[in-house]
Parts: sequence; C-alpha cells; structure tokens
Amino acid sequence: MQGVAVCDLAHGLRSLLSVVLYSIIPAMAKDKTIYTCNECGGTSPKWLGKCPHCNAWNTLIESVASSDGPAKNRFASLAKTAEVTVLSDIEAQDVERTPTGHEELDRVLGGGMVEGGVVLIGGDPGIGKSTLLLQALDSLQRSGKNTLYVTGEESGAQVALRSRRLGLDHSQVNVLAEIQLEKILATLEANRPDVAVIDSIQTVYSEQLTSAPGSVAQVRECAAHLTRAAKASGTAIVLVGHVTKEGALAGPRVLEHMVDTVLYFEGDTHSQFRLVRAIKNRFGAVNEIGVFAMTEKGLKGVSNPSAIFLSQHTEPVPGSCVLVTLEGTRPMLVEIQALVDSGGPSPRRLSVGLDRDRLAMLLAVLHRHAGVACMDQDVFVNAVGGVRISEPAADLAVLLSIQSSLRGKPLPQGFIAFGEVGLAGEVRPAPRGQERLKEAAKLGFTVAVIPKANAPKKPIPGMTVHAVERVDEAIGLVRELG
Repeated sequence: MQGVAVCDLAHGLRSLLSVVLYSIIPAMAKDKTIYTCNECGGTSPKWLGKCPHCNAWNTLIESVASSDGPAKNRFASLAKTAEVTVLSDIEAQDVERTPTGHEELDRVLGGGMVEGGVVLIGGDPGIGKSTLLLQALDSLQRSGKNTLYVTGEESGAQVALRSRRLGLDHSQVNVLAEIQLEKILATLEANRPDVAVIDSIQTVYSEQLTSAPGSVAQVRECAAHLTRAAKASGTAIVLVGHVTKEGALAGPRVLEHMVDTVLYFEGDTHSQFRLVRAIKNRFGAVNEIGVFAMTEKGLKGVSNPSAIFLSQHTEPVPGSCVLVTLEGTRPMLVEIQALVDSGGPSPRRLSVGLDRDRLAMLLAVLHRHAGVACMDQDVFVNAVGGVRISEPAADLAVLLSIQSSLRGKPLPQGFIAFGEVGLAGEVRPAPRGQERLKEAAKLGFTVAVIPKANAPKKPIPGMTVHAVERVDEAIGLVRELG
C-alpha cells in the first residue's frame, strides 16, 4: 500500500509540474526576430545576404519585432483636417525668416530659420556641424530667441567646454543631454523653444520600438515624431545626421523626404575651408552654397569665396584655365587645372571635382571636331580648392586647359572661359552669362571666351569678350591669343 501511495504522489507531482511548465513556457518564448535593411528599410523574417527589396548586399541587420500593438495617434497627421478649397481662394502668405547671425548660413537656408521648419544637416565627422550650430544658437539666443541644444553624443560639460573654446562667454543656450525621444518631446512641449538642435538623430531612440538607436526603424520613427512636433508647436528643429563613407546620409533616404531643408557639409577635414550646400529647400533655392573658414574661434563666413578656388601664380602656367561657375545664385571663379602627359599602352583619365565620364566625352569631341588627339596621353583634370563642379558650363574651360597643357603654352593673363560643349562640336550658352562676366570683370579679368548666345549687347568695361559657336573656333582663337 505504501508503494502505491508513493506512485500516486509521484504521478500527481508530474501532472502539477507539467501544468506549471505549460503556463511558463509561452511567457518565456523567445521574442520574434526580424531583419531590417539599412538602405531601404525593408524587412525580412530571416537573414539574407541580399535584400529582396532593393537588392543591396550585406545590409540586413537583426532586430526584435515589436510585440505591442500600435499606440494611439502614433501616426497622426501633421496638419489639421481641412475642407476642400479652391486654390485661388487661399491667401498666400510668405513665411517669416529669422536670421541666424551668420550670413553664409542664412544664404543657404534661404534667408534664415523658418517657424516650424525642419532642417537636416549632414557631413563627415569632425567637419564642424556641431560647432556651426552651437555658434548659430548662441547668436539666436543673444538676439532674444529661446533656444535648446539637445546632445546625445556629448555631455553638458563637453558642450560647455566647446563653447569656451569658441569664445562664447556667458552663453545662455539651454542644453539637454538626452537620447530618449519621449523625454525630448516632453522638454520641447514644456520649454517651447523657438529653435532646437538635435545632435544627432542617430542617437535618439523611442520606447515604442525595441530596436537599437541608429537603426532604420528608430531613425525613421524619431524623425517623424520630431517633424510632427515642429509643425504642431512652431519650433524650428535642426537634425544632425551622420554620413556614410560615400558621403550619403546614413539611414533611410526617407529622412530627406520628411524634412523641409537638407544641407550637406563638403570639403576636406584637413583644409581650412568648408562648404555648406543646400540639396533640398522648400523655403529657398537649392544648390545654394555657403563658404566658411575654420578658425580658432569656430567657423567664420567667407565673403569672397572666389579667392579660395584660384591659385596664386606669379606668371601664367600651362594647363590652367579659370572658369566662372554658378553655385545657386552666386557666380564663383574656379581654376581648372589639366595635365597631359605621355601615357603607356593604357592611358589614364582621372578627374577630381568633375565627372570622369564627361571628361572622356569631351576628349572625344576635342579629337573629332578640333583635330586634337589625346588617345595615347594620360589626362588629369582637377578643380582647385576641393569644389565639385556639376554644371555643364565647365566644358569649354576643361577643353582649353587640356589644349594649353598639351601645347605647353599658357593661356593669356586674366583669361576666363565658360560654355557647354555638345557632341556635334557646338558651344551652347550657359545660364546667367551676364552675371558671370560682371563677376569676372570685378575681380580684374580682361579676356573672356564665351558662347555666342551669351555675348553681351553692351561692352563690359575693361574686358575683351570673344564669342564662339564651335569648339574648333575656340581652339583656333586661343592659339592666336597665345
């Protein structure tokens, strides 16, 4: 009887244990894992070497899927629901801009900060993003604006140390060292600043998601919430974004579509000068450029940027031609340098600051329509100062600098050129040619070779203008002048 009782007891314990285990195991079940693409934000239930959405390789990152249901009003609209209105009946009002106190930054922004606007600024590490924004916030604070600097990468003491180095004594800028989105939104709601800086968006995370800060889901979610807060409260928010090795913004490209303005820092960290270019601007012109010089007291605006991109030669040298390019609304003078050297069995084509494919096309046009052959020559082309030239108006200056280097004869003193070159050998006009000529004349240039369609109706004092229609005409003219 005793043995039977022991067996019954053991059976009962086993039954009780199984019930307990069956109740505990579901609670201890492993969280669902998903894989998110760093490039496009697409998800996959398993890891793949190639993203099935954008076909990028090695971009899937493991993250934990959110098990909680979506929060209420998580994706509320940015604007209040309105009725259908005829476009002509809507009153058009120009947005008011608040100057930052830095002329070059205001130029890029389209006049200053806009109420409720969201600005995204990206650039390489150490190029001066935080320095410029801290200087701008201090200027805004001294002009009577309420400002807030949210730092997720540094402590308050580090920000204070930087302000001392920049000479911002007794700065009254409010600083918050926080990376949790909900606390940042609560601070924005409580303080109601006019301008707020989030440095950087890749460090901010939301409790709604379980993925790590900097992931695609977190960056997208936090940017959407901050944009919504800016539109609802009227606070101008500046987001600082990291960039990849290729110079593109790290994270999903959807971030650029959310914001109103996208700015990029350009230039070499080893150089003194920095360029800030507007890629997108809903309140101003795109492709505007601001030039800054890095000093011991921070970034200072450069009023005459043309002097940066011109080399100081005691006398004219072969292979050098000055181009009048257009950066946004600002005409700038940039020196184009070319070096043509005897190549081996496989001649090289190398360009810095210019499109390499366009260089190959121009060499073919030079051979076919001007009779200048460079098939067996190495051709190197460089834009001085680290500036990137994307407009086709640089074609004529590139060809003339190559011709000058090939002949070994310099172009005349005070020579400039601009114009687009077509595959048929024609020289096409460049936009805003009169402003280009006036800018060159103001800086002391005396000889210009330009497209015939850009020829001024009235002579420009102190400048001789030669208008050409074809490439061979321009090459022959330069030979006569040389």
